[in-house]
Formats: sequence, C-alpha cells, structure tokens
Amino acid sequence: MQTEQVVPIRTPESSFDDEVVTVIGPDGKVRPEADPKLPVEQVLDLYKAMVRTRIIDTQLERLQRQGRIGFHIGSLGEEACIIGSAAAMRPQDWIFPCYREFGALLWRGFPLQSYVDNMFGNAEDVVMGRQMPDHYSGKKYNFGSVSSPIGTQMTQAVGFGWAAKKKGTDTVVSVYFGEGATSSNDFHTGMNFAGVMDAPVIFLCRNNRWAISVPSEKQTASKTFADKGVAYGVPAVRVDGNDFLATYAVVRECVEKSAKGEGPFLVEMLTYRVGGHSTSDDPRAYRASDEVDSWRQTDPLVRGRKHLDTLDAWSDAEDEAFRKDTEAELKACIAAAEEKPKPALSTMFEGVYDETPWHLKEQQEQCENGPRAKEHH
Repeated sequence: MQTEQVVPIRTPESSFDDEVVTVIGPDGKVRPEADPKLPVEQVLDLYKAMVRTRIIDTQLERLQRQGRIGFHIGSLGEEACIIGSAAAMRPQDWIFPCYREFGALLWRGFPLQSYVDNMFGNAEDVVMGRQMPDHYSGKKYNFGSVSSPIGTQMTQAVGFGWAAKKKGTDTVVSVYFGEGATSSNDFHTGMNFAGVMDAPVIFLCRNNRWAISVPSEKQTASKTFADKGVAYGVPAVRVDGNDFLATYAVVRECVEKSAKGEGPFLVEMLTYRVGGHSTSDDPRAYRASDEVDSWRQTDPLVRGRKHLDTLDAWSDAEDEAFRKDTEAELKACIAAAEEKPKPALSTMFEGVYDETPWHLKEQQEQCENGPRAKEHH
C-alpha cells in the first residue's frame, strides 16, 4: 500500500491524489470500482449521522460561549472520517477515542441525553462530573474512555487488542488520534508493540492538518503520515477522510483482514479541522482564512448530500425536517440536563475500592459535613 509520492500537506487537492482512496467525487458521483455498494438506507443513515453531529457541535459551541457549559472540543469538518470509520467496525469490536469522536459514540447507540449530561457534568453524567466536558465513556457500547493526554489511548488500545488475541476472542480494536499525536511516545510504543505482537488494531489517524496551532508539516519529515507504518511493519493506506464511503470501505477492509489474523493497520484519513482546536482556541491567530475557505469547498456534508442527490434518495424537505427534529431533540436534552442536580459529594469517594478504607470514610464525613461556599461543592 506504500508508494513513492510527494503530497502537498494543507491543500484540499491532496485528498484527490492518485494514491489516496476516494469513492465520491466533488460532483457527488462515485467511482464504481471503489464503491463499497452499501444499501441506500445505510448510506442515508451515515449522512444523517454526520448532519446530526454537525448540529450538535454547533449548538454546544454556542452553549460554551453563553457560559452554560465550560468546554467543547468538536469535529467540524471531520464528520465523514469519524462516522465512516466507526460504521465500518463490527458490533463486537472496540473503539478507543481521542476526544473528537462523540459522533462515533452516538452512532453506537449511546443516548444523546447521556452525552449532554456529560457536557453539563450533572448527577446523571456517566463519569459523575469527574472529567471535563467531552470526556465520556461507554463500556456498554464497547467504547473506551476519553483522556486528555496526547496519545495515551494508543497503548491502551494495543494492550486491549493483544489481550483479545491471547484470549482468542473475535475482536478488533480501533483507536483514533490526530496527526500531532504521531509525535508522542505512545504512538511509537503502540505501533511497535502492535507490529511485533501482530495485534488486531486499526490505527485511525485523523490528519486534520493542525495540532492545535502546529501545522502538520512541522510534525514530521516523512512525505506522509502513512509512511510511519513502514518502520514498524504495519501496512498503511491513505484515504480521503472527507469521503464517508471511502473511509468506510478502507476501514472495513482493514477490519476484515485484522479479524483474520493479518495484524494491525494504519489508516491516514485526510481531512481538515475547520473550527478551532477547542472552544478555548482562536485559530485566527495562527492560520489564514483563505486556507479555511478553500477547505470549506470539500465539506463532507455537502459532498455527501450531492451523492444522495445522484441516488435520488433525499429531498430538501426531508433534509430540513430531519434537521429540525434533531435540533428539537437536542434542545429537549439540554433543558433536561440543566434541571438535573450536581453529582453528590459522596461520589468522589466511590469507584476506586471495593470496600472503602477507614481513612477515606473519615475524609468523606469531613467533606460532606464541613463548611463550603454557597452554590458550590
């Protein structure tokens, strides 16, 4: 899958290089030889999941600006590579997220209300308000926990995959990370271990061109990020990450091969982070607006909609109705989340020990009965 190539890093044209797998062209038409030939209903479900993700992203950023939540880290412009790859995983497979993959968790059936509860850190938050917003977890959905340190999820995913292999279970593990994380220790440790141990792990690199304020060309001297698989004996492929059908097709093939014992794979998904790194970031300070505008022309939702038009599978009226329904559902979830109480103080002392030791019991009693500021824990 590796070939000699020189690729421009932060221009939309790089997504259409001959060595990058693409299915949907800019006009919405597919390349028949690369088309995964999904049922129209499934194609529509993927598109709707991307639209839903975009709507949620937009509203959560507004909530943060209004001071109603403290933080949000979104996936604006990256919906296709996240939804397409998540859909390619089988139900029994596990996903280890970075922190932009809430769309993948929702795709797996995680209730929207539970996700919104996490954003507010209320009493029904699955992590009981102990983490920042967007640090969710979904064990029931074979979805690992989000943690902020860059790259740590890769060694965790590889360990999980290796354990599954040793136990003989039919499980493939995927792990998301940005191209900036390829500069982390855990990337090299995870890739090397996976290559040596032939672990069933799919490394999903979202090359969105920016690691906070550091452009991708400052992260590596390699011609591509896929090239990094060569040193570890890990087959690698590059895919147009703004093409949800291409991403699905590539990742699905990797999953099927990995499940047969053909080891790990590295998938470089070429996309672009249209928004800031998070709501704490202002990208205008370090990148040109012209660059962002050029990438907006490759918006995965626009291209996906063009493809649906070629299938005559979706109308403007249906699109508008779906968006309104999604906005209404989200609005109801937000209203419910804001009415819920904060987590009880006692929850800080739960979940670590099977039997709480005496000294923690003393600390819990002092914490619960001691003085504190009004309206705060």
